[in-house]
Amino acid sequence: MIMDACYHRDFSDRIMDRYIRFFPCLSDPARRSSLGLKVALVMLHLVYAGVLFALDRHLIEEIKIKPWYTASYLLLFVATLIQYFLTSCSSPGYVLDAMRAANEKDIAFIKASKQPASSNNVNVVVTIDRSPSGNNVQADVTSWTKMVMDMYPPRTPLRNFTCSYCHVEQPPRTKHCHDCDRCVLQFDHHCVWLGTCIGQGNHCRFWWYIFEETALCLWTGILFISYLKADIVRAWWKDAIVIVLLITLSIALIFLLLLLLFHSYLVVTNQTTYELVRRRRIFYLRGIPERVYPFSKGVCHNLYDFCCHRSNIYNLEPLPSAQMLEERSRPYTCSDIMRCRCC
Repeated sequence: MIMDACYHRDFSDRIMDRYIRFFPCLSDPARRSSLGLKVALVMLHLVYAGVLFALDRHLIEEIKIKPWYTASYLLLFVATLIQYFLTSCSSPGYVLDAMRAANEKDIAFIKASKQPASSNNVNVVVTIDRSPSGNNVQADVTSWTKMVMDMYPPRTPLRNFTCSYCHVEQPPRTKHCHDCDRCVLQFDHHCVWLGTCIGQGNHCRFWWYIFEETALCLWTGILFISYLKADIVRAWWKDAIVIVLLITLSIALIFLLLLLLFHSYLVVTNQTTYELVRRRRIFYLRGIPERVYPFSKGVCHNLYDFCCHRSNIYNLEPLPSAQMLEERSRPYTCSDIMRCRCC
């Protein structure tokens, strides 16, 4: 028995080694787990849609009568899966990429003007280089350190915004992700189903994916209910399968609706999940009242920055001054609403 177990173990190890030899990118267990979750998610979508078209003959007959209806559903189905893979493959915005791009920009400015580059305490727009990123950055770190220090209040200790893992200076709203082992700009959370972090670079795509997934679940649930309400003689086991799928779909729909509303609230107030949940642990947010959103520029400006933000440009926001915090903490009045202060 022991010899048989050892033989089967050696056989499985040889198969895994051969599999990794053809697909070296899957040698990392985290990548294999992420790929397994993606395959499982795609299979779930195919199962729900496949059972619907396989059992509902009335839906197949409607294809001939109203082809646009079925075509719209299939279009939303494909668009949701495409949005899922686009979001999972997108970069959340890593600090090392921003630091490399900022230093390269300073070097180019020095060569062009023959003068040392300066940094002001304003919003800094950094164009991200799409070259492959790594942990080693061959650039002058002094310019990046000066840029980051200008975003914090004076006399802030350097250790407060230096990552103890990457050993780089973090701009405000940045956090080190232990799953990705990188510092992410405007870190929101690490999504297990997507296999990547949600940050400044892909938060908008993540919101649209949740929106499309919610619409797809709602539409599929309506089709399941229409199938059960149809006065057609069918086998009991078909109804049982549809009822089980409808119950699980309803649970997923409730979760997606809550997630969509929560991230919509974060977008309107210009917050992240990490800032909202761990506000008391973030040193520059401890003294700010709970109902004050320090990075909010108004609903309209927040929506514009979120929706119209180009994925290859990162806006590094400095901490607001005490005057700006006092202005944002002041309650709204009728005159403020008339002057569109909330926007």
